[in-house]
Amino acid sequence: MISINNPKRRPWSLSRTAVNGALLLFTLYTLLPLGWLLTASAKNTPDLLGGNPLSVANFHLGQNLHDLATTDGGIYFRWYLNSLLYAGGGALLCAFICVCAGYAFEVYAFRGKEKLFGLVLLGVLVPTTALALPMYLLASEIGVVNTFWAVLLPSLVNPFGVYLARVFCAGYVPGEVLEAARMDGAGELRTFWSIGLRMVMPGFVTVFLFQFTAIWNNFFLPLVMLSDSKLFPVSLGLYSWNTLTRSEPTFYPLVVTGSLLAVVPLVVAFVSLQRHWKAGLTAGSVK
Repeated sequence: MISINNPKRRPWSLSRTAVNGALLLFTLYTLLPLGWLLTASAKNTPDLLGGNPLSVANFHLGQNLHDLATTDGGIYFRWYLNSLLYAGGGALLCAFICVCAGYAFEVYAFRGKEKLFGLVLLGVLVPTTALALPMYLLASEIGVVNTFWAVLLPSLVNPFGVYLARVFCAGYVPGEVLEAARMDGAGELRTFWSIGLRMVMPGFVTVFLFQFTAIWNNFFLPLVMLSDSKLFPVSLGLYSWNTLTRSEPTFYPLVVTGSLLAVVPLVVAFVSLQRHWKAGLTAGSVK
């Protein structure tokens, strides 16, 4: 008699219900801080200090926004604009520089290329906090401390962005297309601007988003470089308000509401630019 063995059943820990339940728990755990921020931003000082920020009652979001816009002459939105300039301008220029460098490393052959690229990769290992003091000393030598440039110029350097741009150029820029452009009489700058940059646009957007997030959340560099509150980014400005909450509890709603508004540009950037993250952008370009 031939016996047919039943297939071994999977353990309960790998069942679909268990996996989905674990994912649901992790999702709730991840979204809990955002939920707390959404509800706490609409609370006044007594509700926040009373330990009931997750309650959906007693919403004072309009009053909090009004106080945010009027406190210290509306300096919060000055900080907000500063952050947009630091993060937007810095990330745009940094992404362009990284794409140019990555394109050069991938397309051109020159003496010492791999050694130079290894030096760039070595810069990835150096934490940005360790560079803050040397950059401050350099900035003081050229006289840009406590200026807009003290925060913008260091943001233009991103070794990881150069590495990422080279990887994208290797996958998105076929050498045959560049050679065809050269045969048609296009110069190197024209080839890069009209063909190479457009093909590697997903890499450009990726570097931009990474750098935008890094600059927007940057705290230590502005703390070292800036002393004028009018030049603060929103992260440093909220920190300065948070230090006042011990003596002035009325700043608690301002800090929480300001933190909620500070998340908005990051969400908008990722949602609006995600359509550029496409695979196979150059599929079919080489025959």
